Amino acid sequence: MTRILVTGGAGYVGSHTCKALSQAGMEPVVFDHLISGHDWAVKWGDLEVGDLLDRDRIAEVVGRVCPEGVIHFASLTYVGESVTDPAKYWHNNVTGAINLLDALTAANVPPMVFSSSCTVYGMTDADFIAETVPVAPINPYGNTKRAIEIMLQDYEVATGLRHIVLRYFNAAGCDADAEIGEVHEPETHLIPLAIAAAAGDRAALKIFGTDYPTADGTCVRDYIHVTDLADAHVRALRQLLDGGGSDVFNLGVGDGYSVREVVDTVGRVVGTPVPAEEDARRPGDPARLVADATHARDGLGWVPSHSSLDNIVATAWNWYQAQTQILSRPGDGSD
Repeated sequence: MTRILVTGGAGYVGSHTCKALSQAGMEPVVFDHLISGHDWAVKWGDLEVGDLLDRDRIAEVVGRVCPEGVIHFASLTYVGESVTDPAKYWHNNVTGAINLLDALTAANVPPMVFSSSCTVYGMTDADFIAETVPVAPINPYGNTKRAIEIMLQDYEVATGLRHIVLRYFNAAGCDADAEIGEVHEPETHLIPLAIAAAAGDRAALKIFGTDYPTADGTCVRDYIHVTDLADAHVRALRQLLDGGGSDVFNLGVGDGYSVREVVDTVGRVVGTPVPAEEDARRPGDPARLVADATHARDGLGWVPSHSSLDNIVATAWNWYQAQTQILSRPGDGSD
């Protein structure tokens, strides 16, 4: 069975990808420090607890596991925190990636899929963002993602490390079986926040900015179901394992929903209107972020089939209702 090292595999997108790898006949091995990931989410392979900042630990795991491929998710991901504490993000994300790449180099360089982000594009005016749009990150988080992309190019020149960079837009939704799902602390994503507000478990949802140049004045984003994201990672990995070359792909639906559209859909699915308050714009929020995913469709044969807004919200709502029992099971823990 093909063994795949998944850094950050106890996290949101990582755990869904491990399930997809297992369904594809591969054996994921999760490497995670469990600070933002959860041991209960590791269900489809072994868990190696460790931190990428520990050079010796990741080198030992790579040498012992001998993976045939790697999917690299492990990183800090809060944009706001990256602005107030950039050193934390540069140290964790970039130094950790260097340690991983050095460990892979010492182990005959298996190919890597890298979890990047549309934040590398910054404040673009493009209606549909293709991979040819210039990259210009505007925050430390985006800068670290772009720095790792550049590092991968340099390592390929020096070592032959083939890699695929996946720049995805707004990850959303949860596993259809409600075995795993989205649990962040703090939670910053719109859909789980809206669901919690509709369920009466948190205060009114804040809508930041109602005067954008969009149809209803609120921001428009491209929401992609996490199951479709997981499928894209498996497809990218297979392409590399079959000898394919390095590439960069945007992952998105190619259509956008406004904040108000999301809030209305959550209210309809949950059966209770979402209490919401209007607030001022947040600095750095572009009016519209929507992918041109033509390259992923052509290059990976990837077509998102789970990413209707209704399905995204319905699966997130199912998980929200199921997670109380999952997180309270004896012997299960989370950080």
